[in-house]
Amino acid sequence: MAVPKTHSTKLDGQIERIVFRNEENGFCVLRVKVRGHKELVTVTATVPTVNSGEWMTADGEWLTDPRHGQQFKATQVRMSQPDTLEGIEKYLGSGMIKGIGKEYAARLVKTFGRDVFDIIENSSGKLLKVEGIGKLRKERIKQAWDEQKSVRQIMAFLFSHGVSTTRAFRIYKVYGDKAIELVQRDPYCLARDIRGIGFLIADQIAMCLGIAKDSDLRARSGLEFILGELTSKGHCAYIRNDLLSHTAELLEIDLTIIEQALDYLLEQDRLIQRANLQGGELIYLPKLYFAEIALAKRLQLLGCGKHPCPSIDVEKALTWVQKKTGIELASAQRSALKTAVKSKVMIITGGPGVGKTTLVNSVLMVLKAKKLRVALCAPTGRAAKRMAETTGMEAKTIHRLLQYNPGTGGFVHKADNPLECDVVIVDESSMIDIVLAAQLADAVPLHAAFIMVGDADQLPSVGPGRVLQDIIHSKKIPVAHLDEVFRQAATSRIITNAHRINHGQMPEFPDSGERSDCYFVESDDPEKAVKLLGKLMKQSIPQKFHFNPLEEIQILTPMQKGELGARNLNQTLQQLLNPQGDEVERFGYVYRTGDKVMQTENDYDKEVYNGDIGRIAKIDSELSEMTVDFDARKVVYDFRELDELVLSYAITIHKSQGSEYPCVIIPLHTQHYVLLQRSLIYTAITRAKKLVIVLGTKKALSLAVSRSESRERVTTLSERLKEYI
Repeated sequence: MAVPKTHSTKLDGQIERIVFRNEENGFCVLRVKVRGHKELVTVTATVPTVNSGEWMTADGEWLTDPRHGQQFKATQVRMSQPDTLEGIEKYLGSGMIKGIGKEYAARLVKTFGRDVFDIIENSSGKLLKVEGIGKLRKERIKQAWDEQKSVRQIMAFLFSHGVSTTRAFRIYKVYGDKAIELVQRDPYCLARDIRGIGFLIADQIAMCLGIAKDSDLRARSGLEFILGELTSKGHCAYIRNDLLSHTAELLEIDLTIIEQALDYLLEQDRLIQRANLQGGELIYLPKLYFAEIALAKRLQLLGCGKHPCPSIDVEKALTWVQKKTGIELASAQRSALKTAVKSKVMIITGGPGVGKTTLVNSVLMVLKAKKLRVALCAPTGRAAKRMAETTGMEAKTIHRLLQYNPGTGGFVHKADNPLECDVVIVDESSMIDIVLAAQLADAVPLHAAFIMVGDADQLPSVGPGRVLQDIIHSKKIPVAHLDEVFRQAATSRIITNAHRINHGQMPEFPDSGERSDCYFVESDDPEKAVKLLGKLMKQSIPQKFHFNPLEEIQILTPMQKGELGARNLNQTLQQLLNPQGDEVERFGYVYRTGDKVMQTENDYDKEVYNGDIGRIAKIDSELSEMTVDFDARKVVYDFRELDELVLSYAITIHKSQGSEYPCVIIPLHTQHYVLLQRSLIYTAITRAKKLVIVLGTKKALSLAVSRSESRERVTTLSERLKEYI
């Protein structure tokens, strides 16, 4: 049948197959059964959502593509549920509704015919008549039907305002059926509540809804957004005038409007203002303000009273410990052990190779000999696992120790239901942000001792605050600072170089042909460095040092972006190390069975936490689910939740805190200039147990070593401790 080639026309037909769909912008290539055409017609369109079997009515034009031949380019599209039995079956079996695959779609259509949609929507009890559908599957089908209906409405709403529809499921999970109503009332709630939707997207929707550029609502939301962004960079508060000027710059409106908005937020207790020691005014998010106060007060309370350890002869205890372990403790370790059985709250800090683990084990021997109940914990699963290996005792993540309660949205263990123990020891304390530190301290029983162990020279926590450094800086809590590197540790260049870096000295690398555990590989050009890195990972290191590329080698890079950033390296290494397998594409990533992936946020329902690393075990396209193996624990993700996961062949140095790897490769280049600092390279090198390779330029390494001040964070925990203790 001859078809006009260019002028605008209409097309009606049933979607047979979705050839391609971009989840971010809704562009898709469809094969459509069109009346009057023997062959299926290729249609290109941009739509919020599409499923096989749907009926499409489109305006557009016929074009001849030089490669793909004749196709219809749709400019306006209306979708409707199919009305033919064949279409209905294809629609239900397309995977859009969990619990209905192709087999059950056929059974449903056979039983109910064209009434099937009405049955699912209004009389789902009748589904039990279908062979194989019991009460549980019936509930699942009904729930999935309601959910997809709401998600499609949200997608259509977002799409009509020019916004990517990929976050529709997350919006539905947070707001439920009230989503559109809430967003119409205050579109900026999306920036506050939905991960992945920033202020700029919410602002775009607000403009479409007719909210004025200089409106109070926009000014208030802008202030909260900027303060939220600053806390994501580690600040617990921000100087008032700087916050106002940052917000005015973003919103491009008069400063007086923003000042009025700030006064309103302060009156409503949505923000808190307090004077700082320099005489200026600090603005806090309430959660962080109260977390600092709560932690300071709790540490003061915990420090009071009698130590749970019965009175002992410390010198005898030291002799006994040294005899049992065969290790002679250094002077600082002996002093620290004495403090640990006398002070109810203390800090143990120091770099690698100074005997923190030996000291902790010695303290544990004394406490266990006195029949004290000890709880061990760390911020991440890997750190907890390592703590369990070095102590021979059970160690949990802080989240698992405190036990999340989905009903209340908080932890089971807190001040009115404390942990059942006499001592709490937490490792890798430099990683703990202010909110988690306050929650952990709150759960420590008042009679118990609390010992925080960590390296204060490492990067501070990813979340707001710098808890370990602030407590040490306050001089209000006893601190055991170990700084003597033991002879055995001093033979490792990883350890000696870490200490050199910490003292502002350039690390030393072996001469050509000399064996070492710490190497530098020069590579000026980032593009060549990426290729060299791939070769090191796949061939050189496995051949020379016998490390498994997937299990034992970890790339730690300063940043996400750029040629040597985590995102580009992950895509390169995925193709190199895991080129084949079942796959799914979502949120700009291709996920493949066998891939290394990392969780990027705390998901209390799944019990997986920010920084946990696993391997993709299974991808089920029919159920739209992916299974990830986290240390032999299988966790299932809906495809629409995959924005919680990123590939992790390469991760940022910040994300590596609390973990150890047999071999670490650190790409360092001047394109990372903005992030190069001493604590960053120090943290990266100390993640390696057996081998470190720094790949890049000496200039970048020299820059990192010379810049000692990590960008300062605005925190006031130190002042609070001085106030309360």
